[in-house]
Amino acid sequence: MTTSTPPRLPDGAHLRQLAEQLWDIVSAGDEYSAIELVMRALDEGVDPESVLLDVIAVVQGKVGEEWAANRITVAQEHAATAVNERVVAVLGSHPAARTPPSRGRITVACVDGEWHALPARLVAEVLKLRGWQVDYLGAQVPSPHLIAHLHSTHADAVALSSSIATRLPTAHAAITACQAVGVPVLVGGAAFGPEGRYAALLGADAWAPDARAAADHLARGPLPRPHLGHQPMDDLPHLADQEYTLVTRNSDSLVRAVFTALENDFPGMRTYSDTQRERTAEDLAHIVEFLATSLYLGDENLFTQFISWTEQILVARGVPARSLPPALNLLASELKDFPRAIRILQHGTRVLLADHDTAAGNPA
Repeated sequence: MTTSTPPRLPDGAHLRQLAEQLWDIVSAGDEYSAIELVMRALDEGVDPESVLLDVIAVVQGKVGEEWAANRITVAQEHAATAVNERVVAVLGSHPAARTPPSRGRITVACVDGEWHALPARLVAEVLKLRGWQVDYLGAQVPSPHLIAHLHSTHADAVALSSSIATRLPTAHAAITACQAVGVPVLVGGAAFGPEGRYAALLGADAWAPDARAAADHLARGPLPRPHLGHQPMDDLPHLADQEYTLVTRNSDSLVRAVFTALENDFPGMRTYSDTQRERTAEDLAHIVEFLATSLYLGDENLFTQFISWTEQILVARGVPARSLPPALNLLASELKDFPRAIRILQHGTRVLLADHDTAAGNPA
């Protein structure tokens, strides 16, 4: 920046006030007022990084919380996210946010199949503010295209983002592919679990919990160059049992079999509307997908956390969650020859039943 005095850093109360104002505007879908609020804050000297991370990111977090609590619809969540994305894009054009590149070159991308792009965009914008030359590739970047880009740009590192845990097998392949061409990978996003537990498991060179931490990590020095010849199976030897591969390959037939069995066990399902039947099939597909991901990682806690979250979402929407334990039992019957899958499903069932006992006031 070329201003004669550095931008002031507002206190936390002012940032919270800005976030509250932006939430009111974003939740109403008012793009122009959102842009006006943020640009005025920058004009008044609010630090651009603080606007990105302590205002816009905070508001986006609330968008997710409100959707999970069923206080806004999917359409409203998408509209609010679109406004935030537009605000971030316009923020980058403000004079206070223009920092000439003075460090190295970094590629920022989402793994293939990951459409939550805003976290990656925030990382890209913060790195630009810190003086990096950034190639932001956006959502759902297939690994071959990512590797082709790295070959043409000679990036110093890749910052790879994923919010959905079921994209972790794809993330693993992307991490390995980047490292195979000599480019280290920093990962981030909710998919990598608390404290980034899956980042190390999948062989990432570094992990950061948020955009500010990612920028701080990279500022401390270059990431170490990866060892060539590394293979995904080196990280996850349990995949040799083929359970992940077979569950993934047969996911559609598993969903159909469990859906049919549920209809037989719960006659009320036969009166479901087409929309209700579609939603039930989608829920079963998500269960199978998270089961497969847990098999890939060798971590049953990933599945049980998803099942507990699913129960909370259903309850928030007024949908009885009583069919979840029977669904897991039926799925276990279909996978009777898969010992790791059965252990994961049984653990998930125990967690659900314990939750039901707690909700009913029964002793654990």
